[in-house]
Amino acid sequence: MGKQAGFIEFEREEQAERNPLSRLEDWKEYTFPLSDQALQRQGARCMDCGTPFCHMGMEINGATSGCPLHNLIPEWNDLVYKGRWREALERLLKTNNFPEFTGRVCPAPCEGSCTVAIHDDPAVAIKNIERAIIDKGFEEGWITPRIPQFRTGKKIAVVGSGPAGLASADQLNQAGHSVTVFERSDRIGGLLMYGIPNMKLEKEIVERRVRLLEQEGIEFVVNTEVGKDITADQLKSQYDAVVLCIGAQKQRDLLVEGRELNGVHFAMDYLTETTKSFLNSNFSEEPSIHAEGKNVIVIGGGDTGADCVATALRQKCKSVVQFGKHPQLTGTRKPDNLWPEPPLVFTLDYAYKEAEMKFGKDPRQYCIQTNKIVGDENGNVKELHTIQMEKVMGENGKVVFKEIPGTEKVWPAELVFISIGFEGPEQPLLKQFGVEVENRKVKAEYGKYTTNVDGVFAAGDARRGQSLIVWAINEGREAAREVDRYLMGASNLP
Repeated sequence: MGKQAGFIEFEREEQAERNPLSRLEDWKEYTFPLSDQALQRQGARCMDCGTPFCHMGMEINGATSGCPLHNLIPEWNDLVYKGRWREALERLLKTNNFPEFTGRVCPAPCEGSCTVAIHDDPAVAIKNIERAIIDKGFEEGWITPRIPQFRTGKKIAVVGSGPAGLASADQLNQAGHSVTVFERSDRIGGLLMYGIPNMKLEKEIVERRVRLLEQEGIEFVVNTEVGKDITADQLKSQYDAVVLCIGAQKQRDLLVEGRELNGVHFAMDYLTETTKSFLNSNFSEEPSIHAEGKNVIVIGGGDTGADCVATALRQKCKSVVQFGKHPQLTGTRKPDNLWPEPPLVFTLDYAYKEAEMKFGKDPRQYCIQTNKIVGDENGNVKELHTIQMEKVMGENGKVVFKEIPGTEKVWPAELVFISIGFEGPEQPLLKQFGVEVENRKVKAEYGKYTTNVDGVFAAGDARRGQSLIVWAINEGREAAREVDRYLMGASNLP
């Protein structure tokens, strides 16, 4: 695969990024694609490694290693190297319904397990090549509606239009079933639409795929909340099968004094309101949560928190700080973080580059705990009180966090975003369907996706908890196969 010794001959090349300060003036994607010639060089770096760990797709110590979709990465790397782009597209689409999404927002565990990176050499630029293949497919007109040649007469309801729901609907439609996707929001896409800012995934990319799925025969119903606008019993009686892909959108709250103050919001509410305002009116109608001129603090060190930082910067905040629970990562793998595990190393995300350019420093603060939020006489947040923490080994052999006396600090803040993860799917709908729940998640075995209720299946974050987009697509595809088998007695779906 690739060019013999190409990984020695060619260096890894990254997509160029727009100037951090200039891109703060708009909401467009912040990267430029590589040229075809550069991408061919990157494809040439793929090794004939014998065992391509990049597409093994498994969990090691709770982290994803390789691609859960089992993308045929070495094959399409080699085809791009040889300039055979259309064949590369065919191989890519065999395993991935939506490479235009994963090529932009997947954290690329495939690259962490790339054999080239076994000794800390830069991995093959798999994610950039993936995005380039699908983008060229659309540009060249190779992506056209695939209209099923026959219909089975079976009707399926998919609840939720995130990546799991869309993947399941796509597969089931291609199997000839009539599929209806129900979405409680006003647009299709779930977190692809409202949970990821436009500068990481332009919404026209999502809408383009939705239009294609509509042309192929899938029906989308928006502004309809299953459990309220239509009941679980109605769905079960009107459809031959139901697939629950409702995500894990119950946000984890911060239980501290002052949580109820004005100006304290969940991160996802902030990102959703901002994107809705952008799409509805290009901000002529200002979103209800706005950071302009305010000191902003983001509590939580993950990607959603970073997206809040980037959004606040574009709204011209006065300052922005992001609190993280864990210590700063090192620049190289630690001895207990061996390949092919995903590398836990320090990186500078797009949002942090922007903040550093704007304010002269990385906005992240490490090992910090919020003790209370203090408001003014009008009930508006005005400051946060914190203390530094250190990771120590507890008496039971488990790592615990211990406060460091004398490190108390007061931070000015007029806007606070809570971004500390999700607890799981929202429970009322699950109760209405009567499905069993285990650890707040739908109880459905991986690989089978069947719940205790006949004809009701579950996939994605609703079943496994908050996870990666590639796992959502993986589960949506596999659940579709099981639904097809349930309805028809056998299935030809992959």
